[in-house]
Amino acid sequence: MSLPHASIVLYNGRSMPSVGLGTWQQRDPETVQRVVAQAIDIGYRLIDTACAYRNESLIGNVLAQKFNDPHANLSRGDIWITSKLAPKQQGYERAISAVNESLRNLQTDYIDLYLIHWPGVSGKVPEHPGHRAYRESSWKALEELYRSGKVRAIGVSNYTKRHLQEMCEYAEILPMVNQCELHPLLPQPELLEYCRDNNILFTAYASLGEGALVGDQQILPELQAVSTVRPDLTSAQILLLWGLQHGAAVIPKASTATRLQENFKVLEKPLLSGSELNLLDCISATRQQHFCWHADSVS
Repeated sequence: MSLPHASIVLYNGRSMPSVGLGTWQQRDPETVQRVVAQAIDIGYRLIDTACAYRNESLIGNVLAQKFNDPHANLSRGDIWITSKLAPKQQGYERAISAVNESLRNLQTDYIDLYLIHWPGVSGKVPEHPGHRAYRESSWKALEELYRSGKVRAIGVSNYTKRHLQEMCEYAEILPMVNQCELHPLLPQPELLEYCRDNNILFTAYASLGEGALVGDQQILPELQAVSTVRPDLTSAQILLLWGLQHGAAVIPKASTATRLQENFKVLEKPLLSGSELNLLDCISATRQQHFCWHADSVS
C-alpha cells in the first residue's frame, strides 16, 4: 500500500513537510491561538503565514508557548515556518526590513522559507513596467538574507512561468518554491512541469477551492465518482491527495479540530489510482476556475 510522502526535499537539501497549515484570513486572536495549537498537537509541522495575513505576531505567540511548554516536547527545529513579503514591501531596503519585522513578530532568529508573495508592487497597475525592477531588487534582498542564515530557503508565490523564466536573467540563487493556486479546476500543467524541470517545489494553496469544492457551491460529478469508489476518503482528502500526487506540497486551511484532523490524516491514506487521478485530471478540459488572485497580467 503506497502512502503520500510526509516531506519533500528542496534543492538546497532542506526537508519540508508536504502537508501544512494555511492561515490566510485567520486574524482573530482566539481563533489563531486555538487553531495553531490544535494543529501542532495533531501533528502539523508546517505553519504558513504572511505579512499580509496580519497574524504573524499571533502565530509567534502560540509557537513560543509550545516551545516553552515542557509537555509539548517541541523545539524550534521541529516546526517549519513559511512567511511572505507583501506587495507593499517590494524593493531591496523594504524587503530587508520586512524580513526583520517578521523575525520579531514570529519570535525566531530564522524563518524556514520566505517567499515574495506577488510579482507586482502595490499602487501600480498590473501593466506597469516597473514591477520587474521591484521584484528583482526584492529577490536580491532575499538572496542576501538566505546567505546570512536569517531565512533557510527562499522562493516566490503566484509567479507565472514567464516570471520564473525571467528570474534566470538576474537571480544568483534560483527559487526553491513557487506557491500558487492548484486544484482540478486549475491544474496548471505547464507551470507544474516548468517547476518540476527546474527543481522548484510547487506548493498548492486553495486545494479545496476555498471550500467551494467540498461544499454545495461546486458539484463535481468526477469528484463524486471518485468518492463512490473510495469510501475511505473524504472529498477534501481526495483533493489533497490529487495535489500531493502531482508533486505539490499542500497547505489547506481549517478552523475546527475535526477539519484539521481530516486534512492531516491524508498522509495515512492510500494513494489515488491512475484511473482515479485521470478522472479528476479531465475536469479542466471543460471547466476551469480561479478562486483567488492570479498574476497573468502583471508585467
